[in-house]
Amino acid sequence: MSHYNVLFLCTGNSARSILAEGLLNHKGKGKFTAFSAGSHPSGTPRPEALAQLASAGISIEGLRSKSWDEFSAPGAPQLDFVFTVCDNAANEQCPYWPGQPMTAHWGIADPAAVKGTPEEIARAFREAFTILDRRISLFLALPLATLDQLAIKNEIDSIGKQ
Repeated sequence: MSHYNVLFLCTGNSARSILAEGLLNHKGKGKFTAFSAGSHPSGTPRPEALAQLASAGISIEGLRSKSWDEFSAPGAPQLDFVFTVCDNAANEQCPYWPGQPMTAHWGIADPAAVKGTPEEIARAFREAFTILDRRISLFLALPLATLDQLAIKNEIDSIGKQ
């Protein structure tokens, strides 16, 4: 397979999953198409998440908060990988994903939950971005075309623990 569709899930789809979508679309351009969604979407991406992506030179065009129902509906893109990036979404009953994509949990602290000074909030978003950037870089380095399904599953689970 030469192209993969990846869905990042979080409850509100306003911060972590938006960061992951932007990062993977930027770093994996041509080989990966990333999407993000939430079980209870907030309706709007957090401005801090968009600012973090923009400051890294990553396009924020088209990023929006959306329901995971869009990806289980007829006509939705066939998913190859589904990653939860928050503990709440990982513990929820997910919809049925056509095509049985490979799933993993990449839990990351919620920067949107941080209360404090603007600098403390910006630092939380930077930290989430850095963790996702590292995990996505490791994911992109996997020789997916040459690994069997079990090896891929073990590798993506391992990335979520780093």
